[in-house]
Amino acid sequence: MTSSRWLSKSAVNAVLLIAAVYTLFPLVWLLTAATKDAGNLLGGDVFSFEGFDLGHNLSELTSYQDGVYFRWYGNSLLYAGVGALGCSLISVAAGYAFDKYRFRGKEKLFALVLLGVLLPSTALSLPLYLLAVETGTVNTYWAVLIPALVNPFGVYLSRIFSAGYIPDEVLEAARIDGAGELRTFWSVGLRMVMPGFVTVFLFQFTAIWNNFFLPLVMLSDKDLYPLSLGLYNWHSNANADPTFYPMVVTGSLLAVTPLIIAFVTLQRHWKAGLTAGSVK
Repeated sequence: MTSSRWLSKSAVNAVLLIAAVYTLFPLVWLLTAATKDAGNLLGGDVFSFEGFDLGHNLSELTSYQDGVYFRWYGNSLLYAGVGALGCSLISVAAGYAFDKYRFRGKEKLFALVLLGVLLPSTALSLPLYLLAVETGTVNTYWAVLIPALVNPFGVYLSRIFSAGYIPDEVLEAARIDGAGELRTFWSVGLRMVMPGFVTVFLFQFTAIWNNFFLPLVMLSDKDLYPLSLGLYNWHSNANADPTFYPMVVTGSLLAVTPLIIAFVTLQRHWKAGLTAGSVK
């Protein structure tokens, strides 16, 4: 029995180790490749630090076209930060309303929300572009920001969190104390469902940060590009000029940093909220 249990644990640990290596492999490649110049990157051993040239790559990244890379970086932070924050607030408010209020056609309306979950974002890009043309927001920040505020999956997830984390008794107590519906949601409901808010925020932040097709359709001004579109543009140029490859790789390495920081700093909200909303 002991031998069988030991073999079982070893098998599980081996699978987890393989999964970890598979997950970290691209990041390790990115770390080492960002230290190479174009010659070593294309013809050398990428997984060695021989020919370490990260400082030169960062210098090239900073100076190229007066630092346009960091303008793209700021654009991505704007799109992802503002878009994810607004989307999380809208999604949590909508999920709270679907869970706590009774109104005519609620379930049919929620079914439409679930239908939106099934639609791929690429299928919506052309209709969104036509709407942007009608409203005159094409090739502006709003063309990317406004669609980022809507996330059907975030509404669905928020309803689930609201049902599990916000007891009806607490809301009734707030209303008895004289709080209005908006005050009840803002001061009581939103705080209790904060793990759901953070979850939606991280999902949407990642989705907007990695979004490529919508900015490609909406934007033609390079000063408005997010990182995903800017790095794609450089990669296209690298086919004719290999000196772009080190900038693309180094830029990609810097591009994953906000995602890592966001997940590391916000994961504590999930752990802190595991027992939130319990009624004793």
